[in-house]
Amino acid sequence: MRRFGASNWILLLLCLMYMILYVDRVNISTAAPLIKANLGLSNTQLGLAFSAFAYPYALFQLIGGYFGDKFGARLTLCVSGLIVCISTAATGLVDSLVTLVAARLALGIGEGATFPTATRAMAVWTPERNWAFAQGITHSFARIGNAVTPPLIALLIELVSWRGSFVVLALASLMWVVLWTWYFRDVPTTPPLSKEEFAALPTRSRNNPKEPVPWLKLFQRMLPVTMVDFCYGWTLWLFVSWIPSFFYQNYHQDLRQSALYSAGVFLGGVIGDTLGGTVSDRILQRTGDRVAARRNVIVAGLLGGFVFLLPVILIHDINIAAVSLAAAFFCIELIVGPIWAVPMDIAPKYSGSASGMMNFGFGTAGIISPLVFGYLVDRTGSWTLPFTGSICLLLLGAALAFRMHPDKPFEAAPVKAVLA
Repeated sequence: MRRFGASNWILLLLCLMYMILYVDRVNISTAAPLIKANLGLSNTQLGLAFSAFAYPYALFQLIGGYFGDKFGARLTLCVSGLIVCISTAATGLVDSLVTLVAARLALGIGEGATFPTATRAMAVWTPERNWAFAQGITHSFARIGNAVTPPLIALLIELVSWRGSFVVLALASLMWVVLWTWYFRDVPTTPPLSKEEFAALPTRSRNNPKEPVPWLKLFQRMLPVTMVDFCYGWTLWLFVSWIPSFFYQNYHQDLRQSALYSAGVFLGGVIGDTLGGTVSDRILQRTGDRVAARRNVIVAGLLGGFVFLLPVILIHDINIAAVSLAAAFFCIELIVGPIWAVPMDIAPKYSGSASGMMNFGFGTAGIISPLVFGYLVDRTGSWTLPFTGSICLLLLGAALAFRMHPDKPFEAAPVKAVLA
């Protein structure tokens, strides 16, 4: 028990947070056919509800990252978690498109600050040699959330209805908030850390909370990473928003069957997240080359996603589609550990703000991708044609990745002393 130190307990708490947040985020996808029928929505309107989450989510990447750097991860994640609890429970009470959109907007506010703030916590509580692994394993738990959500929500719907399922998940979220606030502290100390653990933590991640964030210069530095994250995020949002409905409507599966197929697809992402972060850190430890460890793994993942999405649009067979989607999801999730480590590599002192700037691209993709996909399905009647846009953006992301420079640390302009 002693070998599982305080740093690992913090990482485990963050893993649980990522899993719970993704369950709260994508539960609507499994319940979507019932919500659609109950509220009388079209696919386009449902896509609007999906994308409503992403508007505040994108904005609060920037605001939340700043809050995490300014006020610390303990308070920021506590407040964010409470907002998630309330909005998740409220989703079970909606009676129209307007109230559904409002609940999703509130959920986007709550979740928007979480990942940048969690990166702030990792940058301080995790040894630098394990940064990509920490990002990979936490996002792997997010994909576990993706994988377990379809069968979990299908079961809860049978037990307590689709409305009651959201209330149950809100209570689980509240339990995490209480545990986090009780255990976590913004500044690592001994105890609970051992002297060996404390010595292994990076000092260059620790900043003065009163130190201003150089927003414009940092944003210019992070812009290429933001663009790559947008290209990745387009496909990720497509998966988490529409895959259950894809099997349900395109292949005429019932709710339980579509949930099982979706779970299989999302399990591919669980493996990809963990493997991508592990491989990235191994490359860095062996070569010391951050470009090879981060950029090359990202490019390989994007190109792999491109290759495995091709059969989905060329062959109409449910088993081929399921295997291809799982392989594609595995490949694009190889990206997660390395790309989230890049802001920590570039600007560890401002890792909350830097990762928020990066994930602003992901949030922006979430605004557009689900809505465009739903609109194209309604207009064309095709569930495979909209995947073409993802294929093109995966290629674009691979090209843009060469503009990232994780090997060049960000240096803020020195503040000039005011002479008396």
